[in-house]
This record gives sequence, structure tokens and C-alpha cells, in this order.
Amino acid sequence: MITPEATVFLVDVDNTLLDNDRIQADLKRHLEREFGAACRDRYWAILEQLFGELGYRDYLGALQRYRAERPRDIHLLSMSSYLVDYPFANRLYPQALDVLEHFRGWGPTVILSDGDVVFQPRKVERSGIFEAVDGNVLIYIHKEEELDDVEQRYPARHYILVDDKPRILAAVKAIWRDRVTTILPLQGQYANDTAVVASLPGADITVERVGDLLAYEFADLVKSSS
Repeated sequence: MITPEATVFLVDVDNTLLDNDRIQADLKRHLEREFGAACRDRYWAILEQLFGELGYRDYLGALQRYRAERPRDIHLLSMSSYLVDYPFANRLYPQALDVLEHFRGWGPTVILSDGDVVFQPRKVERSGIFEAVDGNVLIYIHKEEELDDVEQRYPARHYILVDDKPRILAAVKAIWRDRVTTILPLQGQYANDTAVVASLPGADITVERVGDLLAYEFADLVKSSS
């Protein structure tokens, strides 16, 4: 029997707890307003190129590469301030922090995210997520490839993983099998890409919003994993 004491909750950040699609839209609007459409489009092309190379969106790295193309454009300094000082707490999904508190009532709750070493931790801290999980935050380049490290840091008989990316959920399920309950909130571009969703095994549990998990009891979560 799986008990709360033997379970660790792993929760993603972007489009799981934070509306990252809206953050990206805000950034695009800021770029166009302050620097023009051409700058916006070039920066975004670099960002997507880096995403293909790294597997995560390196916003500050893209800015550095953009700057290398325009070394005399001093106005770019304001762009870095916009990124670092962005009010991430305003982009939390409704009841996102309540869900973390809900999970913590049962067992250790850990943020499991991909991202760079500067912007992603800043996002987690400024949004209030860091405090909500008592600093239990793991940020990798490819988290699905680091499950052995996750197990070493947070050993458990069972894991419950909440993530908006069907690809990540399927990859983790293939490794941990019935040791993990995978949960897909239908939020953001990846969870609502019907072609991708149809091409992968379904999550154990699917919810419309992350806040819907407040209605779940522990037994509801673990019985769906096998």
C-alpha cells in the first residue's frame, strides 16, 4: 500500500504553476514597444534557435547572443532589467500555491523544472514558489534524464509528477512505471497540442486546471498510477 509518508510530489513550473505563455506574450509586446517589431522577431528567432540547441528557453542567453550582433545598441540593457524584474507572481495560475500547500500536507513537495541557471531560479523565487516549497527546488537541463539524481535527493517509494508537457510525463512513466502517477493539467501550448498529445501515452490523471487538484484526496492520486 502506498502511503503519503512514502510519497514525494514533483511539480513543474512553466505552464503548470505559472502561465508561461502569457509571460512570453508580455515579453513580445515589450520588445515591440521598446525596440520595434524587427528586434522582437530577431530576438525570438534566436530564442527558438537556442531552445533547439539546449532543450529549454534561455532568455538571457538569447539576449546576450542578440547583443553580440548589435554591440553598440545600449538600449538592450533595459531589456535585461525587464526580464529580471518581471512580476512573476502576477502570472501564477489560480490556486497554484494552494495546490503546493495541499500536497505538502501529505508529503515532501519539490519543484522539478528545466531551465537556465539564472532566469529560472529567479522566476521560481519571485513568484513565491520557492518559499511555498521551503526551497525544495530542482532545476535541470533535461529533467527526464536526471531521475536517478532526483531519487537520490528525494528518495521515495512513489512519486506524483504534475507537468504540462505530455512528452515529459511519457518519458518519466517509461522509466518509473507504476512508481509514478503522472498528472497533466491542460494548460499552455504543449498540453493543448492535439497532435503531440495523440502521439503519446496518456497521463494517469488529466485536469483542466492545476487548481482542480485541490479536490483530489491522496487515494485518488495513487490509485491511478498502475
